[in-house]
Amino acid sequence: HYLVRDTLCYLTLTEQSYPKRLAFLYLEEIADAFLESLANDYGDPGWRDAIATTARPYAYIKFDMVIQRRRKDFVDPTSRQNTTKLNQDLADIQSIMKRNINEVLNRGEKLEHVSHISNNLVAESKKFKWGAKKLSWQAMLNQYGPIVAAGVFVVFVLYMKFFW
Repeated sequence: HYLVRDTLCYLTLTEQSYPKRLAFLYLEEIADAFLESLANDYGDPGWRDAIATTARPYAYIKFDMVIQRRRKDFVDPTSRQNTTKLNQDLADIQSIMKRNINEVLNRGEKLEHVSHISNNLVAESKKFKWGAKKLSWQAMLNQYGPIVAAGVFVVFVLYMKFFW
């Protein structure tokens, strides 16, 4: 199992029967402790430079004592402490999943609201289309109506004069 955090890789080898989640909890604790130790020794931004410029192997061997202490805590996967850690981690995961489900449900409600608004918009656009056609027809009557009326009047007068 391995964990990569802040350009550092943390690796542990376990038996196949060892719980994976517990191995990752171990790696997370090691990573947190190592980064805290580096920040204490070199300062917050300076530890990155110290890691980048480390030339000799085992430059951080003094951290081995911390690793050994944490390893002793994680040796027995059935211990009360490890069971508590796993349960806490599962509770955290469960709360995150509940929050995600609630967010998805809220999105569903928002989508229903948007759907309702879009349906109203479609209905209003049909009304607008009918109103636009009616207005266009009225504009055409206003533009050509007097000319047509005058033409009909002239034809009527000519009809009356010649055929009546």
